[in-house]
Amino acid sequence: MTDEERNQIVWSIREKARILYEGREVAHRSCGIALAEAFNLPTRPYQALRRGGISGDGFCGAVVAGQLVLGEYLGYPDPTAPVSLQLREAIALYAREIARRLERGGSPTLVCNDLVKRFPMFHSDERVDFCTAIVAVVAEVVAQVLIHYGVQIEATPISSA
Repeated sequence: MTDEERNQIVWSIREKARILYEGREVAHRSCGIALAEAFNLPTRPYQALRRGGISGDGFCGAVVAGQLVLGEYLGYPDPTAPVSLQLREAIALYAREIARRLERGGSPTLVCNDLVKRFPMFHSDERVDFCTAIVAVVAEVVAQVLIHYGVQIEATPISSA
């Protein structure tokens, strides 16, 4: 695969996640669901990541979803196996890239309530745009990490169903 092909896949997955979360072109998905769907994974368990673990007191659902997507693709299928070296390295790379590239809007933490507390209304366009940007960056980083570790990923169209 050429660099251009890799970049196209990364961009397409980033855009898919952005569109799914933003909710302007299609029905809105929560951050975790948008990421699972962007990577063609079952979305049901990712519902628990909405709004930082439902309460807002947990870590950003998008950031946690990124870790889970990496686990889905790079973890061992045997539940008694240790963490794979590839997954351990991928999570470390992911964490470094998220720390470097994610715009926190002045928040000292990745806790959902901390990230969005500067927005007086949670359902404002400004907050949606802020969180949409987070989802897009997470999707991009996850795609880049997966490709770096040789995972074949595909940017599929958004389902109309």
